[in-house]
This record gives sequence, C-alpha cells and structure tokens, in this order.
Amino acid sequence: QEKSCRLSAALLGEDSEISHDQLYELLKYAALGKCHNAAQPSWCRIYHQSHLAGVVVVVLHEMSQLHFYRFYLQFKHLRKVFQHRFTLAPSANFPVSLYGEGTNLKPQNTAQGLTSTSSECITKSSDVQCDPIIQRYGEKKQGLTSYTLTLEEQKKNDYPIEGSPGCKGYISTECDQQRTDSSPLFGLDCEMCLTAKGNEVTRVSLVDARGQCLLNELVKPESTVVNYRTRFSGITKKMLLPVKTRLSDIQTKLKEMLPHDAVLVGHSLNSDLQALEMIHPSVIDTSLLFARSEGRRFKLKFLAKAVLGKEIQCEQKLGHDPTEDARAALELAQFFIEQGPTKVAELNLEMLLTAEKLAEVSQNRAALQPQGCGFQEQLNEPPYLSKPCFLDCLQVTGQKPLLLGRQGLDSSGLCQSNLSTSNKQILQRALEDVPLSKFSIIQFSLGPEYIASHLHAGLYEKVRSKLTDMLTIYAGPFQENFCVKSVKKEFGRCGPIQSLTVVTETFQPYVCIQYEVLEAAQLAVESLNGAEIAGSCIKVQRPVTAAMLDCNVLIKELELDVENEGVIYVAGLKKSLTETDLQEEFRQLKDLETLFLPKDLQSGKHRNCCFLKFQKSQSAVDALEAINGWTMKGSELRSRNALASGHLWRWIWQMNQSNGKQGKHIFYEKMEQLSDSEQDLRKKVKKLDHHIKKLYRSLQNNTLCIVLFPGVSSTHGSQSGLGLMGIKDDEGRSAC
Repeated sequence: QEKSCRLSAALLGEDSEISHDQLYELLKYAALGKCHNAAQPSWCRIYHQSHLAGVVVVVLHEMSQLHFYRFYLQFKHLRKVFQHRFTLAPSANFPVSLYGEGTNLKPQNTAQGLTSTSSECITKSSDVQCDPIIQRYGEKKQGLTSYTLTLEEQKKNDYPIEGSPGCKGYISTECDQQRTDSSPLFGLDCEMCLTAKGNEVTRVSLVDARGQCLLNELVKPESTVVNYRTRFSGITKKMLLPVKTRLSDIQTKLKEMLPHDAVLVGHSLNSDLQALEMIHPSVIDTSLLFARSEGRRFKLKFLAKAVLGKEIQCEQKLGHDPTEDARAALELAQFFIEQGPTKVAELNLEMLLTAEKLAEVSQNRAALQPQGCGFQEQLNEPPYLSKPCFLDCLQVTGQKPLLLGRQGLDSSGLCQSNLSTSNKQILQRALEDVPLSKFSIIQFSLGPEYIASHLHAGLYEKVRSKLTDMLTIYAGPFQENFCVKSVKKEFGRCGPIQSLTVVTETFQPYVCIQYEVLEAAQLAVESLNGAEIAGSCIKVQRPVTAAMLDCNVLIKELELDVENEGVIYVAGLKKSLTETDLQEEFRQLKDLETLFLPKDLQSGKHRNCCFLKFQKSQSAVDALEAINGWTMKGSELRSRNALASGHLWRWIWQMNQSNGKQGKHIFYEKMEQLSDSEQDLRKKVKKLDHHIKKLYRSLQNNTLCIVLFPGVSSTHGSQSGLGLMGIKDDEGRSAC
C-alpha cells in the first residue's frame, strides 16, 4: 500500500518566522529528496518524501499577510485547509529567494559536473559499455523479435494482458504470438480527452511499415468530455460534434487491418492500448527500447530530433498529430533494428539531452533578461553562485518544472513560462498542466490596479486599526475613587496588558484596556462581563465602530481556523514560572505535544500566559475543562480556545510596538462608506480563494502545496509575507 506523506512543523509564536533560506531548503528537499545534496529541512520535517506525488507552489503576486488578515473572512478555503503557517520576510528578488540564483552550469561544460544528475558514464562518449542500451540488449545487431516486450515486461509496464482483472471486457486483436524477424511493423498512436469516465480515445492513427497512413479517425467518447486537452490532443468540441464513430467501431477496424503476426510500435504504447481497451501480444515500446538508467524515459519529441533529425509536436501546431507521432515511433524502432544497439549507444543520447537543455536554459535566460522582469541585478553576478537553482537538477533529469502566471518569475529560464492574461486562464492551464509536472509554480495576481504602494499603506492602517480594536476592551462604570491597581490585577489574570487608561469623559469612570493577545481580550469579555470588581458591577465590551460590527463572526472563524485546531490558551500564570516548571505542571494532560510561552521579543521576559498544542482535538477539549479554575502556585488559571497561536501572535506583538510609538488608542472612528474599489477587491479576493480551492482539489493525494503571499518591499516601506503549507491527504485537506 502506498505510504502517506506527512508534514510536521512547530510554528508557534516567535518560531513562526521563516527566512527565505529556510523556505529554499524545504522546496529543494521536497523536489529532489536526498539527491543533489538536498537535506531534510531544519525547521520542519517531511515524512516519506520519496512518495510525494509532486510539489505545487502558489504565489499570490504583490500580496502580503496584510491581505490575508484584511480579507480573512473571504479567504475561506485557505484558513480551513492549511494548518502550517509562517511569516516570511519580504524580498527584493522573490524568485531568486524561492528557488535559487540561476544555474552554475554553462552550455560549453556539457556533461562536466552533471554526472550526479544522470549516469556516471555519460562523460565517456568513447566507452559505451556502461550505456543502459548495451547493458540491456548487448552490442550485436539483432532481429525485431529481440526487441518486443516479454509477457513479464508487459505486466510490469501496465500493458493490458489477457485474463488480467483490470482487462475485463477488453477486445483482443486475435493476433497470435508466432512473430518472426520478418513480421510486419505497424505504428499506432491515440489522442485522449478527459471524460467523466477517465481518459477516453478521441482520435486513432495507424501507419504501416512504409509510413503510409492506414487509419486516422476521430472517435466519439461514451462519457461526457470534462477536458478536451486541446493543447495536447488537438481535439475541440466542434470537431467531435458530427462524429458517429464509437470505440467499438475502431476496435473492429483494427482487428480487420492487423495480420496475425503484426507487431505494434508506439511510444508508451500501454496508454494507447488501455484507452483502446484492446489486447495485443506483440509490441515494441520506443520509450523502453531507447533505455535509460533508473527507469527514466526519453520523450518522443527528443528522440525524433536526436535520432531521426525530425521536428515533431511543434508548438505552432494545435495539439499533437497522432499520425506524425505513430510514424515517428515506427521509424525510431526501424532505426534501432537496422543500426543495432552499439550505433544507438554511440549517439550518446544522455549527453545530447543535457546539451539541448542547457542550450535552452541559455536561450531562455537571454530572452528573459532584456525584458525587464525584475532580474537585471543578476547580470553582473559572479559565474559561481552560493545558492544554486535546484530547478537545474530537475531540468537535466527530465523533470521540467512548470511556471504559469502573468509576471516574469523565472530567473533561471528553466521553466516553461506561460504568461496568461487572467487568473481564470492561469487556473485552466494549471488544471491541465500541473498533473504532468513534478514541480509547479502557479502565480495569481489581483491585477496592477491593486498593488500600488499607497493601497498597501491604506490596507496596513485598516488592519492595524481593526486588530487594535479587537485587542481593546472597555469596562465600567466604576465608583469615583475606585482602585485602579485592583482592577488592573483582576483584568491581568486574563492575559498580558499592553496599556490601561482611565476614561473620565463619561458620567462615571471607565477603563480602556488594550491587551497584547487576542485571547486575553476575548477572555475578559467572556468571563468578566457582569462581574463585581472594585465594588461595582461592571459591563465589559469592545469598542463599537463600523469595522467591529463583524467582530463576533471573526472571533468564531478564528476559533475554527485549522491552524488553531488542538490549541488552547492559558492565562493567570505567575511570571516567575519557567518553561520547565510549566512542562512539569502540565505533564498530566493527555496528548500534550508543544508548550509555547510567549515573551517580550525585546526584553526576553515571559508573559503570564501560554499556549498548549495537543495531538488530538478532543484532548484539547478535555484539557480546557480540567484547567479552568485550576490553581497553580497559588494563582487561579483561566483558559479558552486559541485565536492567534501561530505567526499572527508575532505580528500582533510587532503592531503593538508600533502603536506605542504612535500614541494612545483613539476611542472613535469616522464612519466611512466602503469604497467601490474595496468592494471590488473583496470580490476579487473571494474569487482568488475559489481558484486556489479548485486547483487544490484537483491535486493528487500526497502533493505538497505551499501558498505564498510574498510580501512587499519598496521605497515606500515593507510588509511581511505569509506562507501556508500542507500535504494533501485523502480527505482533501493538508496532512499534518
């Protein structure tokens, strides 16, 4: 049974800030495993990395964590799926910090320095003894029967076999296995579309040994087409509308056309036969014939160019031509049989592939640099860089990374840059192309009209103002000469207080208290409203402003946020208690995983509260019941569900520091109508969240998905970024 991948990371409080080097470390290991000097990240751990189905990085261009919290309610999918989050410092050159500073390799080096990424013997062009082709077939020329797949090889490579459980209802070509070296060869290729049933044939081509086209027909699929995959299949809805031919008709035609000793040739022919639901005993698979090490395969397009000198699957054409592909596979098999293994090995296909990819890298970089994509500062870099682009390793080993987006992210020129005009187009391409790539970077954007620096400044002020209001409570009324010290002590049991001021503008005095953490303010509202303090029965409430009308909704959603799952907040601790003391006191709590004791990031002094993270949600519920009213070292504890245990805690602390410099809290807010631009922005953010949801649901299980708000770095100021990550599991959420 396939192992499930898992991701673990302790990202509470100050540990939630991650450097770009640490992010690079994670992406490199996820993409390459233990190869190419990639090591398990120091700040998190991926279990069973070799079973990762792929890595998908979603970049939200010119967005920061400001956007996430300003539009927290609109980001419904993100906050419910990704449990691991971290703060990311803004970078002047985000792509470089994401996956490295370009390649260390130069085209003239060809195989030098590349032996670790492919086969160690590719540097010896004169010595073909260790070539996988020679190791498999020997040096002598042989007849075609030596290159047909055995029954065991067919089983291993998922070919339909007579009597196999998965081939029930499949049609046999009724060709026998009495093939000889003079048996006729036929090239076969199919194009498929994605339907409700899966991959179904929509076009079939068959060519004879002279390359003459015997069959080239469109096929009407049985099920409704979900994705025509036009860019690859060349099939459109309009093309299939008049088609009457069904799969059964094609099966009948193929049975009639193929002689009893026919040998079918194709590239990854198993896919074609599976889609045709046909069984044929004699096959030559050119993806296996031109053998490579470690189970890798050459693409048909590369082999046609390198071996036959033919260009196929040209980008100018709409989709692949199955007749062209069938003919190319046939001619490759004929070349191999006529020339023999030694001549093929002497072509040194590995070296040719490496040279081709490095030449492509050089051309792409040359094409990208003059276009002003934000990478001009790299032009004068030294030839050998300290942080190599790990995408080079993927590229050279045939796993071409995918980049989709509006802006130029690719500093190395390694990705297939597909610049689209809208997020909808990017999503559509991603749904088609991500399943075909092991490493994908998908970039969405709100559009240039929403990324101006003055808009970021406005966003920051709105988020700062709202968080300040949520941290603030008003309590009263009190008697004229009430004891401020006793009031501060009572409210301090809910958590650390940032400031306390007495409000005297009212008939009777009130207090305005600003806490350092959201949980403390909420605990004060929940536990002290209606209580008798300093001789008065008081009311506790938050400021009443337009922005605070949805405060209760926001608090509820923060509680349900997957990041806070299994985490509780505990207040009323004595500041003299150390982390070791608390570990000892709380050790009786079942399934306790992590204890985080907040401290002043400048003085290093501990606060009178902590966060406890449990392995199971039910254990956190049980702990809440046990801790409330619990006395520790003479102090009564209060607890509730966490609201901001992770990276948000650190951000709130930094915001509190800036608030202290700006002056006291303002008690009123000018009533402003939501501008049309912000209403439009909310709609765009909601749509963006929906796009990410749709993309995430399409991913295979065991796919590592990372969503990045890169942050903003400009002359007008910087805003920190935000990362959300997880490995998709069977339930469609991130595995922890």
